[in-house]
Amino acid sequence: MAKVKSFNPLDFAKQVESVDAIFPTVQILDETGKIVNEDLVPDLKDEELVELFSRMLWSRALNDRSTTLARQGRLGFFAPTAGQEASQLASHFAFDKGDILFPGYRDIPQLVQHGLPLHKAFLWSRGHVEGNIYPEDLNAMPPQIIIGAQIVQAAGAGLGLKKRGKKQVAFTYTGDGGSSQGDFYEGINYAGAFKAPVVFYIQNNGYAISTPRSLQTAAKTLGQKAVAAGIPGVIVDGMDPLAMYAVSKAARDWAIAGNGPVLIETLTSRFGPHSLSGDDPKRYRDQASFDEWDNKDPLIRFRIYLTEKGLWDEAKETALIEKVDQEIKDAVKLADQAPKQKVSDFLKNMFEVPTNTIEEQIATFEAKEGK
Repeated sequence: MAKVKSFNPLDFAKQVESVDAIFPTVQILDETGKIVNEDLVPDLKDEELVELFSRMLWSRALNDRSTTLARQGRLGFFAPTAGQEASQLASHFAFDKGDILFPGYRDIPQLVQHGLPLHKAFLWSRGHVEGNIYPEDLNAMPPQIIIGAQIVQAAGAGLGLKKRGKKQVAFTYTGDGGSSQGDFYEGINYAGAFKAPVVFYIQNNGYAISTPRSLQTAAKTLGQKAVAAGIPGVIVDGMDPLAMYAVSKAARDWAIAGNGPVLIETLTSRFGPHSLSGDDPKRYRDQASFDEWDNKDPLIRFRIYLTEKGLWDEAKETALIEKVDQEIKDAVKLADQAPKQKVSDFLKNMFEVPTNTIEEQIATFEAKEGK
């Protein structure tokens, strides 16, 4: 045990100042599409690189089309994802279908890529109950609206996987605001104490709605919060798809091997508002902050990288966008065909065994709805 020779607060402050050296930011592919760390380049085949970029491009197209649909009143709640494609989908690319995903409300892209039919994602946005009825083989929970609650859920699921001897992990996402919630600390502490196989992501996009990250915590980084739970913490350039994949795969391998959870902070940005429910980022962000992150766009740097490798071109991109547009149109059509919800159905879903009062209300509304 190291002995403290003094209690001078200035000496203790050195611990805070040394955080940058302890938690460096992992980057492999820089803003210009150049490899800056050859030693960390992941072993991905050419077709896997193309598939990853295709998923990221799909996500950007889905964001743009969903924004239009929401403004037309054809969706309900929608949280834009543009800018976070690497943070979301390059991380997800490192996991298996058997792993259990616990998404937040901005993590629809990972959820769909994990197996959720797209039309059900649209129904979820509309508040339709069928948006929460999942295929039997989909290992995921519906997007969590309560900030940070998915962290505790993932910790419990991870412990369950460990007790059943499964070679699978739980993985979950929250934002920088979510890392300020009590559930966040409880979840990572619990998972750390029981060495549950969980990978926790803090997608640090700089703002919890309009509250800047600097006003949420005095911690110099969010990744360092792992230390208090006794688990590894890693900070990654969240706009770098290669770094996101490499760190995520290493974290999954670590957890699968029985070493316990990992906390990953991704430094990323949302190019749009927090949600389309009235938020205006221009009220709390200046143009310089938008310009800075626009230059770090994960699609631009990955597109340059793949093009220079001869794996991507404009024709492929045009064909993919056309395919995605049709996929979205088909999904909207399916969502539109879902049966209208009834008050009696809401009541039936409230309890597994309805109380007498609820049964009376169900009968009352069924009589009205039948007219």
